[in-house]
Amino acid sequence: MRQNKLLLVSPCQGTYGGIEAFVLAVADVAKRAPDFAVRICFKKVRGFALHPGFAGMLRDQPVMFVDRGSRDLREAVRWADIVHLQNASPDVVFLAKLFGKRLVLTIHNYMPQQLNAHRLLWRLSAPLADARWYNSNFVWRTWEGDHPRRNSRKVPTTSRLPEGWTAPEQRRGFVFVGRWIRNKGLDTLVAAYAQAKLDRDAWPLTLIGDGPLRSEIEGQLTGAGLTNVQLPGFVDDVTKADYMKNARWIVVPPNTREDLGLTALEGRNLGVPCIITRDGGLPEAGGAQALVCEPANAEALARLLEQASEMSAEEYARRSEATKRELASEMVPLEFYPESYRKILAGESLG
Repeated sequence: MRQNKLLLVSPCQGTYGGIEAFVLAVADVAKRAPDFAVRICFKKVRGFALHPGFAGMLRDQPVMFVDRGSRDLREAVRWADIVHLQNASPDVVFLAKLFGKRLVLTIHNYMPQQLNAHRLLWRLSAPLADARWYNSNFVWRTWEGDHPRRNSRKVPTTSRLPEGWTAPEQRRGFVFVGRWIRNKGLDTLVAAYAQAKLDRDAWPLTLIGDGPLRSEIEGQLTGAGLTNVQLPGFVDDVTKADYMKNARWIVVPPNTREDLGLTALEGRNLGVPCIITRDGGLPEAGGAQALVCEPANAEALARLLEQASEMSAEEYARRSEATKRELASEMVPLEFYPESYRKILAGESLG
């Protein structure tokens, strides 16, 4: 059997994040198919520094780190039959077209309204692909407006979602998971929790992660007298899943046009409903069972925390089951990718 040569290309800062997790998951499912040979190119971005933990994860992976426009990148594209590029980097698009390779894009980031030369090149590159897969309708609209192109569609990006289930009556409190940076709304959540009229022993708050805002958040917690808030820092995937599945609610409160919202998807796959802000593609990720308020509004978020704490056991159990069931109908399985590659290589329509 002749193997189809698949090249996955992604920007990379040298750490393990959402895009890296997605690329490795797609590579894994393609490698299990006997008709695919797979290589991964992580393209170094400004400030690249390879984290030792990430390097260890890649020890048995067919991975190379390349510079933009480098000979290594050119030779990798020349090797491939089909290139799956994350976002629409013009150098990779140009090389794929130069060498006559099939090209598909997964677009992870929204396109701002104000265009500069860099963004204009991205916008011009995207139509050259054989297929474009946007991770949310929000992102899709910022690229293609009200006139979607043929072979464009929404395909929510995800890695291997955490599995597990805790009985609803055994769950407690609220959990936040994410980098401690300004746009994630962590300061708004702390302010909302301080305002909310609820029993904090019965409704504890856990803030998972770390980042540049740590000293500010710690000061905010101290100033508000919130001594019961748990701060476990960065945790491994198994520990994170344990925290999430044992929480009553996952709180995802960003304020800068979130592209999708992987944390919400992870929570829902564990049957844990979400409290979210109406930010970018996050309402799509949070689903119909989420409690929603406007971004950067601590008072509104406090009311949602109170609403969650006052919800009846019957209503909560219904939302918990429904959010997991509905997610299953919204996502596409990872097998979608090798199946689509085969159709594109055969010249078939993706429908």
